Amino acid sequence: MDFARIAAIVVVICACVTDMKSRRIPNTLTFGAAAGALGYSLAAGGFPAMGWSFVGWLTGAALFFPLFALRGIGGGDVKLLAALGAWLGGPVPTVWLALFSALAGGPLALGLALSRGYARQAFVNLWGLLSYWRVVGLKPHPGLTLDSAEAAVPRLPYSLPIAAGLLVTLWLH
Repeated sequence: MDFARIAAIVVVICACVTDMKSRRIPNTLTFGAAAGALGYSLAAGGFPAMGWSFVGWLTGAALFFPLFALRGIGGGDVKLLAALGAWLGGPVPTVWLALFSALAGGPLALGLALSRGYARQAFVNLWGLLSYWRVVGLKPHPGLTLDSAEAAVPRLPYSLPIAAGLLVTLWLH
């Protein structure tokens, strides 16, 4: 296994630990990881490799930014996906990472809702969100964002699906 893959795994493990403890992913981790990826790619492959690493970072930020704008995920999740995209070294593996992360998020969120007795309310909220979007367009629902979530509502640290997505991406690519 090469250094970039190991670094990406270390970054996502650190993100999971801090996200589960404090519900935050520190900027020092995400921006530091991105800077490390850019520096490593420059040293290992020159400016072309660093350029691809930067495009991976941009792709990761662009893919999860709409979810952040709708207040469905936090900014740390966006920056984590971007940093991992930089370590993956390009847009294609970053798209796969985002897809596999999204696919892992559904079952993990359902498992969390079932384990906390929140599944019925989660489906009611999902239906309400989809109905709201149908009527007013793709805008944050005032009662169903990270900012408005009650303390009793179980929230999935999204670094966990991103970690699962990273492992699948590394396994397949």
